[in-house]
Amino acid sequence: MEIIDYRSDTLTQPTEAMRRALAEAEVGDDVFDEDPTVHRLQALAAEKTGKPAALFVPSGTMGNLVSLLTHCQRGDEIILGQRSHIFVNEVGGLAALGGIHPHPIANREDGTLDLNQIEAAIRKADVHFPPTRLICLENTHNYCGGYPLTAEYMAQVRELADRHGLGIHLDGARIFNAAVALGVEVPALTRDADTVMFSLSKGLSAPVGSLVCGSKEWVLQARKWRKMVGGGMRQAGVLAAAGIEALTHHPDRLTQDHQNAQTLAQGLRATPGIHIDCDRVHTNILFFKLDHPAMGAQALLDYLNGKGIRILQLADGVFRAVVHRHITAEMVATTLKTLREVLK
Repeated sequence: MEIIDYRSDTLTQPTEAMRRALAEAEVGDDVFDEDPTVHRLQALAAEKTGKPAALFVPSGTMGNLVSLLTHCQRGDEIILGQRSHIFVNEVGGLAALGGIHPHPIANREDGTLDLNQIEAAIRKADVHFPPTRLICLENTHNYCGGYPLTAEYMAQVRELADRHGLGIHLDGARIFNAAVALGVEVPALTRDADTVMFSLSKGLSAPVGSLVCGSKEWVLQARKWRKMVGGGMRQAGVLAAAGIEALTHHPDRLTQDHQNAQTLAQGLRATPGIHIDCDRVHTNILFFKLDHPAMGAQALLDYLNGKGIRILQLADGVFRAVVHRHITAEMVATTLKTLREVLK
C-alpha cells in the first residue's frame, strides 16, 4: 500500500544526491573545529541568512535552547507566544536547563504578537521582577497554520526592542517556506533578528540538523553552550554534506509544496463535513476541522490509516496536514477522493 503521510515535513527522506554527499564527505573533528564540510555548511548558512556566522547543531530544539542560553542568564525572562514551538513543544528546556523564565502572551491568528502586548509585558526595574532580556518570534508559525511573518512586522518589533534594550531571537525552523511564500529573500526576514535558528530536516529534506546564526562573537559563545548540552558531534561533516545539498538545491522547490497545499485546502473546502479557511493557507501547513453528524474524529483517523493516509490530530476534531516533497499532486487527489467517499 502506498503511504501518504501528512503528519510532518520532518518525514522527508534524503535524496540520492544527499546520500552520495554523505558517503563522500570530507570530515574532521568538529569539536576541535576541524571539520571542513561543517565549515562550508556554516559559511553557507550565514550567507543565506545574512548573518556574520553560523553554528551547526543536531536539532531545532537544541538550536533554540542554545540560542536562549547564549542570550540569557539564569533568572532572566523572555517574551514569547503562548502557541510558539519553544513554549509548547520543547519540554520546558529554557526553564529546566537554563533557569530562564518564560512570559507567554497570546499569538494573533497570523502568528504575530501584538506590539502593545509585548511592550506591556516588558518588566520595569524592580527587585520583585525577573529582568526582561529577549523577544522570541516564530516564522513560519507552526500552530498558527504556517503563517509567514513579514519583513515589515519584524522591523516593527526591532524598533520596539531597541527602545527597551532587548534582543530578538527568531525560531525560523521553516524560514525558507516564509521567504518563498512572501516572494522575498531570507535576509529580508532575518535582518531585524539578532539571531535565527532554521531547520535542514523539514521541507529542505536533509536527514538531520539545524543552524543557529548570529554575530561572530555570539556564535563563539553559543558553541560552548552547544558543547555543554551535548551537541558536539565530532565527524559531523557526513551530516553537514547533506545540509549543503539541502541549502543549495531545495529552497526553490518549496513552491511546489505550497501549491499542493493550496490544492488540498481548496478540495477540503468542497468536501462535506470538513471546515477549512483557505485564506489562512499560505505555506505548506494547513489546519481543518471535522464537523460531520455521523463520523467522529477517531473513526476518520482509523479509516484514513486503513487507506494508507496519515494525518495528525492536534485536538478533538482538529487536524493538521503538512505538505512536503513526498506529497505529490496525485497523492492530494487520492486523499480528497478518499475523504469524499467516507464523508459523503
